[in-house]
Amino acid sequence: MEKRGYVYILTNKNNTTLYTGVTSNLPKRIYEHKNKLVDGFSKKYNLDKLVYYEIFDDIIEAINREKQIKAGSRKKKIELINSQNPEWKDLSEDFLE
Repeated sequence: MEKRGYVYILTNKNNTTLYTGVTSNLPKRIYEHKNKLVDGFSKKYNLDKLVYYEIFDDIIEAINREKQIKAGSRKKKIELINSQNPEWKDLSEDFLE
């Protein structure tokens, strides 16, 4: 059975730095980012605001989409976010209580 996948983009409270990631469990991963449970880029730059995500039926599709987004320019990422979330609201409330 294929595992569902998610591609997501995080930013900080000032929307100055972007991070693109992939996971099979978006609620868990966002919880980890918000609570600084994993060392790395997102923790270093305080990236815990979910501004964009896509859902895939297959994790491999999600990984391929993540690579596509990461290969694009910052401008392309901003356009992608603006197309779905023009106010750059934190979408994590869809997942977290």
